[in-house]
Amino acid sequence: MIDELIKKMTLKEKIGQLNQRLYGWQAYEKVDGEIHLTDLFKEEVKKYDGMGCLYGVFRSDPWSGKNTETGLTKQEAFQVAQLIQTYIKENTRLGIPVLLSEEAPHGHQALDSLTTPVNYTVGNSFNPELYQQMQTHVARELREKGAHLALVSTLDVARDPRWGRTEESFSEDPYLTGEFTKAAVKGLQGDHPKQVGEEQVVAVLKHFAGQGSSIGGHNAAPIEIGERELKEIHLQPMRAGISVGAQMCMAAYNDYNGIPCHANSYLLNELLRQELGFEGAVMSDGCALDHLETITGSKAEGAAWALASGIDIGLWDDMYGHLEEAVEQGLLSESVIDQAVRRVLSVKDSLGLFTNPTPKVEVKDEESKQALAIRLAEESVVLLKNEQATLPLNKNIKHIAVIGPNADALYNQLGDYTPFKRSQAGVTIRQGIETIAQESGMTVTYFPGSLIESPLAENFGFSLTDLAEVEHIVMVIGGSSARDFDTQFDANGAALNGSKEMNSGENIDLASLELPLIQKQLIAYVAKLGKPMTAVLVQGRPHSISDVLPYFDSIVLAGYPGEYGGTAVANVLFGKITPSGKLAMPIPKSSEQLPVNYNYRDLPFKKDYFNDSGLPAFPFGFGLSYSDFRLSNLSVNCEGSVDYPLIIRGDIENVGQYRAAEVIQVYLKSLNKRVVTRVKELRGFKKIWLEPGEKQAFEIKLSQQQLAEYDAQMHYVPMKEANIIIETTSDTHQELIKLTEEV
Repeated sequence: MIDELIKKMTLKEKIGQLNQRLYGWQAYEKVDGEIHLTDLFKEEVKKYDGMGCLYGVFRSDPWSGKNTETGLTKQEAFQVAQLIQTYIKENTRLGIPVLLSEEAPHGHQALDSLTTPVNYTVGNSFNPELYQQMQTHVARELREKGAHLALVSTLDVARDPRWGRTEESFSEDPYLTGEFTKAAVKGLQGDHPKQVGEEQVVAVLKHFAGQGSSIGGHNAAPIEIGERELKEIHLQPMRAGISVGAQMCMAAYNDYNGIPCHANSYLLNELLRQELGFEGAVMSDGCALDHLETITGSKAEGAAWALASGIDIGLWDDMYGHLEEAVEQGLLSESVIDQAVRRVLSVKDSLGLFTNPTPKVEVKDEESKQALAIRLAEESVVLLKNEQATLPLNKNIKHIAVIGPNADALYNQLGDYTPFKRSQAGVTIRQGIETIAQESGMTVTYFPGSLIESPLAENFGFSLTDLAEVEHIVMVIGGSSARDFDTQFDANGAALNGSKEMNSGENIDLASLELPLIQKQLIAYVAKLGKPMTAVLVQGRPHSISDVLPYFDSIVLAGYPGEYGGTAVANVLFGKITPSGKLAMPIPKSSEQLPVNYNYRDLPFKKDYFNDSGLPAFPFGFGLSYSDFRLSNLSVNCEGSVDYPLIIRGDIENVGQYRAAEVIQVYLKSLNKRVVTRVKELRGFKKIWLEPGEKQAFEIKLSQQQLAEYDAQMHYVPMKEANIIIETTSDTHQELIKLTEEV
């Protein structure tokens, strides 16, 4: 069918299928309660006699200017989707439906959508299955409004936490990132990617490739890594996504080996399509193709370069409109355009757009969706410190204080790419604590103390005598990616000059990871009381907390826990749930140590500095619990099945007093004799919940993929010999394993 359709198309119509120039929120207007398609949209359709994709029709945020008054409710969104598809059908020669693409990095960035924990938070859960369940709800919300594509950041392996988009990354580790990438694809697309259901969407995986290793942590900066680092670290999440049927991805702003990713045929054609076997479509990042004109000096030449290099769909750029010119000048064969069009139409076909582009989908399970978001946030909380078992909070406490800029600021716990929220939406940490406190008659005193970066009032707006009767202090500190109308935006939506209280998010890169000075002053001021203190870190990146660490008896990391994160954090603080998160990124002692990645190459270099330790304050995989665990009866079998050659078995017992979960982490240290291999690499894990006193047998199977490595010639081959390291919070088991040639 698709080939027959391409034969009917004119060159102009083909180019229209590669077009995604318009900002989607410009396609409609609301006048006197009526919604109309704009002349701008109609002119764009007429220009190419069709439209391939339309980005962000339902987007709501300060950049788009669409809020609760000017944006679309979910009912209005579906109405606009129908208007768009009907107009395309009735006013173009072939009536090919348009793909509606939307941002969904942690929930759909639209009104009336649930904002879930960000990826930086989710990675700490070590529970991809739970994340996959959450993504099925996200897919339904998108489809309910009429959208088809979910742009979701899964491919960026964050190697430098100074990068403002660290919050969009699951981990510094490629395997853990890959497992969450698979969960995103399966949750959004389902198990049959060639036939996406009416309640599912196609995942557009961002960004390919290497963006997490930009120099100095600068957004969209060059990367200075070799082929081995690219393949071992940054290709692995895409390899994982392809293994479960990924249909689309987005190119990255950076270069590789001096060639922009958007014009890098080696990266997109040789590696992505030939070596990794990707058969889907590649989308440009916003306005990235326009930069190619700067290099080539010609829009037609830049467009031909990008298309031939493997970019199928543009985004907001003014380049692919010059593809006809490129063909006329002999810069590009029309057969290359046909290939890109075929990929775009294949995505439309898999979604059933030719049959029904806007199926009626109703999301009725609001309560279960909310409960799942809370559970995901709960399982992502990492307990970093708990001296004298300060946590969980004793319910016999009569008076508690909640202090800090992130205690009662909903947007501060949501992260970047967040839609406007209606009043009374969500639960802040203050509200979550007050709800539980009311159950036991506990008094809660609240003061914000400061803003994220700035003073709020003289002497922080309260005196120490105001806290004289308080028995425990919870300080909710950290960062914020909350954009506001003071933020100035680039053409691609990245913040040029963020709100002065915004210290994370796209284009908000930091030279120092220390907490803002005003927050450190607030902590020191409150600490003068000498009362027990707990810190709750609400943030989008690992902040250095070494200089405030001594002030606190207990510390929990919540990341950006999402719309109902206040309930989740309160449940952890009061022991309704035991913290089970493990760090998916280490927390450095200071910015000067960077990088502190755990999986560095095993050379005999001096790891400490002359004037400081080379170790992070809290390493990858670290996370305490209210309970204790014991491993026993461990065995490693290297003669498993063809699909799973290595099997680890054992028993794990909860020897503490709380229902709790432990994450059993499996690392390999390759003993390849011709390559400097890494100290250790995560290759498997399992999270197990246990009642107090419960013992459970476990089995962790490692597949051929999990046991592969790049040899000296950069061939992806079976590992032959390795040390296996099995770790929990309190136990480490290590032994040599020899793997057969058939692995």
